[in-house]
Amino acid sequence: MKATGVVRRIDDLGRIVIPKEIRKTLRIKEGDPLEIFTDKEGEVILKKYSPIGELSEFASSYAETLAKTTGHIACITDKDTVIAVSGAPKKEFLEQDLSQELEQLMEDKEVYTSRENNEVAIPITRNDNNERKHNSQVVYPIISQGDVIGSVILLSKDTNKKMNETELKVVQSAAGFLGNQMDL
Repeated sequence: MKATGVVRRIDDLGRIVIPKEIRKTLRIKEGDPLEIFTDKEGEVILKKYSPIGELSEFASSYAETLAKTTGHIACITDKDTVIAVSGAPKKEFLEQDLSQELEQLMEDKEVYTSRENNEVAIPITRNDNNERKHNSQVVYPIISQGDVIGSVILLSKDTNKKMNETELKVVQSAAGFLGNQMDL
């Protein structure tokens, strides 16, 4: 753990203000849930809470099934990172921060489909450097109780494979199922 040099007092209601610079660096927005941990040394640790992260083991199995069924790369994300991937090297996607374009798609609750090689594909992670890595893709937001909590993504590098209604329905079903699991 690294020190920031910032000291804040707790107010009479038990609140503490997280400095704007830290919130910006950690991409914590107003209304984002934080999970509170304590350790043996008396430290209090705040961690951005990811509801879909609770299902990460389940999401990994689901991504594997999606990849085997469709023959495409399958990714499942929370609002900030890729939490499950199958059909591609894990280091390329797993636990990578999402691109701003993908975050904006999710925030707007948009479904995105790139079917042809001549269409624009959005970068998935911040490491993509706006390179076109995938011939076609489908992105579907995972919605739980009206809020976007992540996305399900299918990607193809094969120029002969194009996304169609079948892939869109598969991703829609996966996103709906994962969203329903969070509602339980």
